[in-house]
Amino acid sequence: MNIILILIPVAIAIIALAGYVFIWAVKSDQFEDLDRQGSNILFDDDAPIKPDDKNTPEK
Repeated sequence: MNIILILIPVAIAIIALAGYVFIWAVKSDQFEDLDRQGSNILFDDDAPIKPDDKNTPEK
């Protein structure tokens, strides 16, 4: 029965932490554009890397 005295405050602390993280995520606009992130992996926006002549060994 003494374990209840430990588990209830721990559960309340975890719920409070989860609520804080959720409120922070909403206020920092983490949920504004949910569709773009899902299709973002399909587009290749990186420029191709060109070899640099300075880093190649001389012959």
